[in-house]
This record gives sequence, C-alpha cells and structure tokens, in this order.
Amino acid sequence: MILQPDSKVLIQGITADIASTHGSRMKAYGTNIMAGVNPGSGGQIYHDIPSFDLVEQVVAEIGAIDTTLIFVPAYQALDAALEAIAAGIRQIVIISPGMPPLDMVHLLRKAEATETIIVGPNSPGIIIPGKLLLGTHPSEFYTPGSVGIVSRSSTLTYEIALELTKSGIGQSIGVSIGGDTIAGSSFLQWLQMLDEDENTSAIVLVGEPGGNSEEAAARYIAEAIDKPVIAYIAGRKAPAGRHWGHTGTLAMVVGRGEDVGTAQSKLAAFKSAKVPLAERPAQIPELVKKALK
Repeated sequence: MILQPDSKVLIQGITADIASTHGSRMKAYGTNIMAGVNPGSGGQIYHDIPSFDLVEQVVAEIGAIDTTLIFVPAYQALDAALEAIAAGIRQIVIISPGMPPLDMVHLLRKAEATETIIVGPNSPGIIIPGKLLLGTHPSEFYTPGSVGIVSRSSTLTYEIALELTKSGIGQSIGVSIGGDTIAGSSFLQWLQMLDEDENTSAIVLVGEPGGNSEEAAARYIAEAIDKPVIAYIAGRKAPAGRHWGHTGTLAMVVGRGEDVGTAQSKLAAFKSAKVPLAERPAQIPELVKKALK
C-alpha cells in the first residue's frame, strides 16, 4: 500500500456525522484529506472538507486519489467501492459494518481484477503513528515506534496500542482487517507487508473466534515470516458453537465441525507454530520486549 503523509485521501459518505467528524480529526492529524463525496451535496463544505457529487468529479478537479474511506451505509458500500475503482482508486478502506457477504464477494472479484486493496468492512482503518490516520483510530493511544499491530478487532487494536504506549513501546502501524464475516484483506497479506517493512521490528497479531484466518496465519508465520510475532486471541471463554459477535463463524455454517473457528483451535495453531501467546492484553508489552531481545 501507498501510506505516505502526502497521500491524497477521499471520504465517501462525507455528510454522515461520523464521517465529517473523523474527517476533521484526520485532517488535524496531518492526513491529506482532499475532498468528500455525497450525491446531492456537491459544492458544500463539511469541517473544511469540500464535497462533490461523484468520485469522478473529484479526480477530474484534483487529480488521482491514493485512498478512499467509505462511510456510507453497508448496503451502499459496494456501489461506493465500485465507483472508486472505476475512478482509478486502488486503496479502499471500508469503515461501514455489516456489508452483505455477497456484496463483498462481488467486490473482491473486482478488486482482484483491478489490483485494488480493500481494508474492511467493519474496520477502523489504518494508523501510522505520528504520520497518517486513515479511519477512526483514537490517535492519542498510539506513539511512533517499530511494533506493527494487525487485528480483526477494532477496540482491541486500540487497547493493545495503549498497553504498548504505556510501556514505552511505539508502533509502526495499527491496522484492523475488519470484523465482518468476509474481510477484504487477510492476515497473510499484512504479515507479509509487515515482514518486509523496514520500519517494523516485531508484529502483534490479534484474533477472535470465528472462521479460520488465524489458523492460516499461524501456519504462514511458521513457514514464511522472519520477524518475531506475538499473538493474542480474544474470547477464550466464549461458548462453543456460538458466533463471536460481529465476526460470525462462516466455517461452522458450511459444516466444517464444531472445533473449527473456536478460540481453542486458534490457540492450538499458534502453539504449534511456536508463536508466543498473551493471555491478556496487558502481557503483550512484556512478550514484545522479550521477542526484541
């Protein structure tokens, strides 16, 4: 991904309170918010952010956009993302939760064909502490450093960043791949990016019950990742057979067995891969320090 302080950023759904409020916070952090889009709101200003009716109008007036943030309602997110792709935008962060799974399947096919990176849906986005805020992360919890955080959760990402900050450990990046059943990007993609990132010395991976993305990540870490990785799995006491809140358990729906997608399955996978596991977020800084030594 192109994640530079001068990257040109667009907000789709700028008229929503959450979008304009966080747009203002992003601008204050130094993010280069160029414009917002909302049909029927062209020519208006929201928190010093000019609004356009269409994404193509923004590109025609301002030039190429690096990243768009989508805040529109979930049932409109597919159309918003396809509009962005048609306008040449190749980095899309979907903040909206609850995007229909079939819409995500359609979007991922289009993204693969156009080499577009999707983060989310149901994601607070990405933060590079001290440089760039793309989304709703509480920036005051973060401090610049060399530990990358990649998570399925939103609030756990913030909590772990704060635990690291309080322990004097800064972060190179914080990213949530999103809590919906189908995510646009995977743990594997982000592990590879962080393993190749010269600003990252260690990685913290945060998982939850549901699906089998953490199990796949554990195997990938053992086979391909050179940097130290620390894992934390939430929901260890979650009842077996239950969906984990917003993430869902797609693997169980298609009949892959009761053990697939459970916290215990994920813990066993990381133990097998010899990845240090934190029992609670407060233990993560200690494990990071040990790994860096």
